[in-house]
Amino acid sequence: MDPATIIGLVLAFGAIYAMVALEGANVTSLLLPAPMILVFGATLAVGLAGSTFRDVLHAFKALPNAFKGKTVPPQQSIDEIVVFAEKARTEGLLALEGEAAATKDPFLKNALQNIADGTDGEDLRDMLEDGISSKMKADNTAAKFFKMLGGYAPTIGIIGTVVSLTHVLENLSQPDELGHMIAAAFVATLWGVLSANFIWLPIGDRMTKISELEVDRMTLIMEGVLALQSGAQPILLREKLNAMVPAYKLKSGAAKTPKDGSGKAPKGDKALDDAA
Repeated sequence: MDPATIIGLVLAFGAIYAMVALEGANVTSLLLPAPMILVFGATLAVGLAGSTFRDVLHAFKALPNAFKGKTVPPQQSIDEIVVFAEKARTEGLLALEGEAAATKDPFLKNALQNIADGTDGEDLRDMLEDGISSKMKADNTAAKFFKMLGGYAPTIGIIGTVVSLTHVLENLSQPDELGHMIAAAFVATLWGVLSANFIWLPIGDRMTKISELEVDRMTLIMEGVLALQSGAQPILLREKLNAMVPAYKLKSGAAKTPKDGSGKAPKGDKALDDAA
């Protein structure tokens, strides 16, 4: 799990707490039930109104992935595909059927199985591209919902402040209470802006980022298995896949090929190891 989101949110709320403490105020003065209920409740309500039940359910089901979602390093995917390519060269494409049964990645399993079944290369590309497109659409729906909440929340906070200030104007005959009432009125605006920028928008951006990483991985796998199917040599296949990935995302010694089932590194990759 990448802890960036959790660390970022903790630091953001910690900065708010530090500011309140340094100002000599009490943090409980910001935890007023009425404005918080309005901001969070109404934001979710209008988010539902602007979407569909199915999309909202999908967005909340995808929410845990924003915090604990795992992404496979590109180097791991490259190493796997190169090993499959070496196996296909020595044992034939039909041998990939066993690898398909062993892998837990549905996308890679489907690709390997279709290669073993003799699916045409163009048909396989179309099939894999459709799978990537469907993944992008589903992820975009979830991320878009939370970004939409981030757009609604500040305005709803202002609505809460206006409602509270209306109540303040009704009680001008109680000057001793005005300061407290005005301060409480602006808490709604605070929670509207805070929830948008500290919760909803970061979650939406995190979902978008995880989706981009996953789509990049699937694209890497697609290009790798298609090159494998066409008979690409492992050393050239590794070079092709490495070129698709930014250098900083590749581990040191990325050109090293994992050992195959015989316990020996494939002979064709030694030159690339030396070049790295």
